[in-house]
Amino acid sequence: MQIIRAAGRKAVALPGDIRSETFCEGLVGNALQQMGGLDMLVNNAGRQHSHGSVLDISTEEFDCTLRTNQYAMFWITKAAIPHMPPGAAIINTASVNAYDPSANLLDYALTTAGIANFTKGLAKQMVKRGIRVNAVAPGPFLTALQVSGAQTVENVTHFGEQVPMGRPGQPAEIAPLYVHLASTQASYVTGQVFGASGGAGQP
Repeated sequence: MQIIRAAGRKAVALPGDIRSETFCEGLVGNALQQMGGLDMLVNNAGRQHSHGSVLDISTEEFDCTLRTNQYAMFWITKAAIPHMPPGAAIINTASVNAYDPSANLLDYALTTAGIANFTKGLAKQMVKRGIRVNAVAPGPFLTALQVSGAQTVENVTHFGEQVPMGRPGQPAEIAPLYVHLASTQASYVTGQVFGASGGAGQP
């Protein structure tokens, strides 16, 4: 927030629980009111928690993951589209897990595959509105998600070593991909899922 404002731009924080449809609808309405319009939407919130077996995932946890990763994206996108002008862009965040699911991230991997599919289908619908829809599928990027229960301590210790580059990516290394997809330089790009996985080659 401070960095955005220091650059002379406007930033508005709208905290809440995106597992609630009512909040998601209100989030879009508040953003419209305070920002004066909506020409880009980035769905980037996610829940990931490591489980060694499907038998260890409770119904409550499964529901929480789907509500955070898929339902919220659906609700926010549905509320935003009527207010987005031609030339607008929607960018969803999937994961390499959509194509190569980790054994300990079963419910998370399921949602990222759904996000990739949702992106491709929605892109076809939005062509007539002039709205582009794409997704980014990161590989091993070291974010707060990884050290807050998303991975085991052992996996975090060796995080990223499995890709050809031999290290995890940093958030600053993937940000330009989002910027490109949001810009007019990507005016002929829609329905695509872009990978950034340190040479792993997916998607």
